[in-house]
Amino acid sequence: MIILGYESSCDETGVALVCTERGLLAHSLHSQIAMHRDYGGVVPELASRDHIQRVLPLTRQALDEARLTLQDVDAIAYTAGPGLAGALLVGASVAQSIAWALGLPAIPVHHLEGHLLSPLLATPAPDFPFVALLVSGGHTQLMKVEGVGRYELLGETLDDAAGEAFDKSAKLLGLGYPGGPALSRLAQQGDPAAFDLPRPMLHSPDLDFSFSGLKTAVLTRLKALEGQAGGLTESQRADLAASTEAAIVDVLGGKAIKAMKRSGLKRLVVAGGVGANRLLRQRLVDDMKKLGGEVYFPPLDLCTDNGAMIAFAAAQRVRAGLVDLADRGHAFTVRPRWDLHEQAAPAEA
Repeated sequence: MIILGYESSCDETGVALVCTERGLLAHSLHSQIAMHRDYGGVVPELASRDHIQRVLPLTRQALDEARLTLQDVDAIAYTAGPGLAGALLVGASVAQSIAWALGLPAIPVHHLEGHLLSPLLATPAPDFPFVALLVSGGHTQLMKVEGVGRYELLGETLDDAAGEAFDKSAKLLGLGYPGGPALSRLAQQGDPAAFDLPRPMLHSPDLDFSFSGLKTAVLTRLKALEGQAGGLTESQRADLAASTEAAIVDVLGGKAIKAMKRSGLKRLVVAGGVGANRLLRQRLVDDMKKLGGEVYFPPLDLCTDNGAMIAFAAAQRVRAGLVDLADRGHAFTVRPRWDLHEQAAPAEA
């Protein structure tokens, strides 16, 4: 069975083709980073308009790469939420229109489930069950994953997500957009031990996170450095970037390992854009070796939002018997705010 998948929840337009037997066949992706850079962040109206311009050319590109036509497709999948309402509507309406025209089922997919299952596209892929660390610009969660649609929330951020902590700290340091990768590049030139920044909730008894206090600490330290004689030096800027990255990674790594010990599992999966961070990857690889376990990441080009993870998540739900392929009703809605368990619960009933 071949599934055509669409992702348009924020500032990436992704289209992909996945076969339930052969895996990923093709994927095409356009990032809007250059367009939003002048604004220092995503402008929802511009994002929606750009998705409209990109979605059909990317569909043709993916089909050509896979050497397929729309007549070879058996189902259409799309991100139904969470995300920006206007952006979600572009992908959803295109997916539902194609499905209606071809008489195919349309499969709404939760954006986080796409991220959660994306490491299964890697080689080797993890087996169930595993603990997942979801880290992105909008989400930081620890989940226990027993199987497709069977998720238990272990902990989550109480305020800012890890990606927000990266981006907001980068903005304070005067770095470009997107801030996370820019801060990580600068951090490679600095000393991570130069500044003693807080590790919020690192030693709390639960598995929750908090990053807003770290951002405040970076601002306080930055103002002090700028107020010194001669102002902030480039060396100090790099040191502050390195210290900030180290603090975020310490919290993510510490909580992830605590979750592994409590669960008794030996497989850790990391997904979401922050999962591409070099320091976080190395930290978790080293820590999991000490535990006698393994850590799995999606391929680097599939860490950010993409259509492959949406088509793949739909394929996994089909294989698990969680999708009614006989349903040809094409009324739909998008859900800018959507708890992952609201999708999983009906499938478990």
